[in-house]
Amino acid sequence: MSGLRWLGVALLVVAFGAAHGDVCGAKEPMADTEGFVPIFNGKDLAGWKADDAAREHWKVVDGVITYDGKNKTLWTEAEFADFILKVDWRLPAKGDSGIYLRGSSKAQCNIWVDPLGSGEVWGYRTDKNQPEAVRQAATPKKVADKPVGQWNTFVITMKGDRLTVVLNGEEVISDAQLPGLKPSGPIALQHHGNPIEFRNILIKELKKPEAK
Repeated sequence: MSGLRWLGVALLVVAFGAAHGDVCGAKEPMADTEGFVPIFNGKDLAGWKADDAAREHWKVVDGVITYDGKNKTLWTEAEFADFILKVDWRLPAKGDSGIYLRGSSKAQCNIWVDPLGSGEVWGYRTDKNQPEAVRQAATPKKVADKPVGQWNTFVITMKGDRLTVVLNGEEVISDAQLPGLKPSGPIALQHHGNPIEFRNILIKELKKPEAK
């Protein structure tokens, strides 16, 4: 085979591989998932409180929950106490959303395009009735968001009333206290009127140590 033909084949293989990687990217599992179980099965909205109207807007496409921003917040049927939650999310355009913890819209890990960065706990950061230390701890220490259109990964740890959020490998919220938070409750993907996508939603429930 001539050098030009070899070059053409090589370029074709590279192009196919890149395209294949883009397609498979929606389904790639997260690393380090030992002990985690999915709360999104990658196929449908089983385990989520989604009526027929919700399913017109919260759709599963190629392993991704794709929301058009035109319905309401999507809650899990199950409730969780202490846990580590892993979730990939992507904003296809500039927008705003979040993840509610333990049934509380106040305990919201923000997903947005903002100078503060995602992971911020809006309900506590903006609550002037909270002590200054609580409000500061609910403010991200750094901006770790990837550009709009790229996938991001949250690792959210909830223990008692303490929250830690890691975004794309960077700890943005460290052991923040969320006073008044219920001991357990469902998790939600927030409706904020903007399109957003989620995939690889996994949880590890943490057992509390037995009292001596």
